[in-house]
Amino acid sequence: MNHPADVKQDSLFSRTLELALRFAASGLLPGRWFINNRPKASELTARSGHLKLEIVSHCWNYARFLAYQLASIAKYPPTACSLHFTLFYSEQDYKTCELIKQYQQLELPNVSWNFQALATPKLLRRAIGRNKAAKTSSADWVWFTDCDVLFFENCLDSLAQQLQNRQQLLVFPRTLKATELLEADANLLTEQVDLNSDIRSTEFKLRHYKKATGPIQIVHGDVARQCGYCDSLSVYQRPKPVWVKTYEDRAFRWLLGTDGVPIEIDNLYLIRHVQKGRYQPKSRLSALRRMNRRIKAALFNK
Repeated sequence: MNHPADVKQDSLFSRTLELALRFAASGLLPGRWFINNRPKASELTARSGHLKLEIVSHCWNYARFLAYQLASIAKYPPTACSLHFTLFYSEQDYKTCELIKQYQQLELPNVSWNFQALATPKLLRRAIGRNKAAKTSSADWVWFTDCDVLFFENCLDSLAQQLQNRQQLLVFPRTLKATELLEADANLLTEQVDLNSDIRSTEFKLRHYKKATGPIQIVHGDVARQCGYCDSLSVYQRPKPVWVKTYEDRAFRWLLGTDGVPIEIDNLYLIRHVQKGRYQPKSRLSALRRMNRRIKAALFNK
């Protein structure tokens, strides 16, 4: 397995191309110019009945969040759909590996585990794992999420109900419940988590969304298989030496030509936190980024 430090830095051309794509994805150019096989909603199969759902998550040094996510699925497995839970992780992330060992043998009704180890540099560009999962998925719908998103009572069953006979390319939950922006030493982030853990609803507040942001993108399975996740944009399929800001999420919506259609689902929770995985603990730049996040949270509730 390669170490992140072994990955060569992007060339000036690659960095310039990625910057240009960021501007293009802001609306300067049509996304259809950069994708050849985007299906039309009217061409998608409207599936019904007991649906197959795949959740695709990532974890890099976030075992404390993943513990809540896995526990939420184990405590509230779906009954109205089948869930294939795919997690991409690195074998260099020892805490996550230990957590996976606790769950990989756990048998749950309507749930199958798919823990996928990636070389760390491939994990650090999230689009690589998402693209791999999208192209190989057999699910009716694929939910791209992060490990700080939790699926509590009736969440997945209410989603299955909302997805009946739908033909949209992309949908997303209109609302979820989220914590305030938590510091690294917050009780919720430091306590031991198991199947008996319960998070008080009073710690979470309702948040509204107008588009399918990175962890709440639920894509039709046919679209996932045909288009992948930014499969046509090579700059987003290259390994990285550090966890990078996920500009590919906006590019994904841009390629599909939609911000998604809002739906209502129950008991979806989000743990918001100051310390991002891409931040270096003692870096001055990371300290500025954390301060910036606090200010945005205070002023704009972001």
